[in-house]
Amino acid sequence: MLIMAVINLRDREIQCKIVYYGPGKSGKTSSLVYIYNILQSKVKSKMVIIKTEEEKTLFFDFFPLSLGKILDFDVKIQLYTVPGQIMYASTRRLILKGVDGIVFVADSQVKKKQENIESIRDLEENLENGRIALKDIPLVFQYNKRDLEKQGVSLVSIEDLECDLNSSFKSPYFLTSAVEGYGITNALRTISKLTIQYVSNKFTRSRITKEDMHARG
Repeated sequence: MLIMAVINLRDREIQCKIVYYGPGKSGKTSSLVYIYNILQSKVKSKMVIIKTEEEKTLFFDFFPLSLGKILDFDVKIQLYTVPGQIMYASTRRLILKGVDGIVFVADSQVKKKQENIESIRDLEENLENGRIALKDIPLVFQYNKRDLEKQGVSLVSIEDLECDLNSSFKSPYFLTSAVEGYGITNALRTISKLTIQYVSNKFTRSRITKEDMHARG
């Protein structure tokens, strides 16, 4: 697989793209708004909001300085959300182009159980169309809206969420509330580390391969 990250040789930057994916109104937008608000000092761009009929697509980038560099390149993380509704399938495929890591935001409500399953299948299919297997790229899960249990809302158990969504991947998962903010930064920190390591490994191997070819030439 080729490196998906964008390498900017002039500015000595490697841009890593992380996409927040999941069913409609699962908390993707709320998660990024929360992240944006706490990272304002590190954000180097305005948050771009593209409104759809029922949901929003967001984008912004930041420099995770505490996570270091890839060789002598600075790392820029680009965060995107996708609209979850069925009618925006083409938009989801477009945003997934060049993705390096994924946060799947599942809605923990029992009534959303099937939508979560359909969304993870949709994600796998869209990646496969781009010749990428979901199991091969960094992935973390946010089991969101856990705060609703305090309001008497029936939630899917963690065991069932793991069985429905994560049994094939065994990826890290976090219990989150995008409204209250808990668990959101932990999920971001983990996916950022995994993505940077993933891109670093591929970037290093790519440079070694090119150097070997040059030496042989």
